[in-house]
Amino acid sequence: MRVLGALALASLLAVPLWAGEPSPASSAGPGPRITVEPQSFDFGQALQNRTLSKEFTIKNFGATDLVIERVTTTCGCTTAPLDEKNKVIKPGGSTPLRVSLQTRESTGIMSRSVLIKSNDPEKGFYEIKVQATVVAAGR
Repeated sequence: MRVLGALALASLLAVPLWAGEPSPASSAGPGPRITVEPQSFDFGQALQNRTLSKEFTIKNFGATDLVIERVTTTCGCTTAPLDEKNKVIKPGGSTPLRVSLQTRESTGIMSRSVLIKSNDPEKGFYEIKVQATVVAAGR
């Protein structure tokens, strides 16, 4: 009976008590590790022909320098420029990334992505999503 009790206790201790992805601190490895806060952003309702902006923070929770190789967007209506001086992020460091979305003549839900290519061996490409619901000026 004691053996069964010990086995039951050992099996409970071996099962994680949380679900989902590991926290950045618990999965920090020997290389660079990228995360972005927030991971996505919804501007809500916006008028046509507006430029919407949101600042994101790129963080390195790894043990070596994170190198941002390039930042691209899925549409010419979205920009996310990153200064050369901000392309290397030290362990524990961060850098801002300002993303702008131009609503132009669109109406309805507008969803775009920003792709960050880095030297993170687990997430070579990191995707940020931005969205807005564009309405005509007279509505």
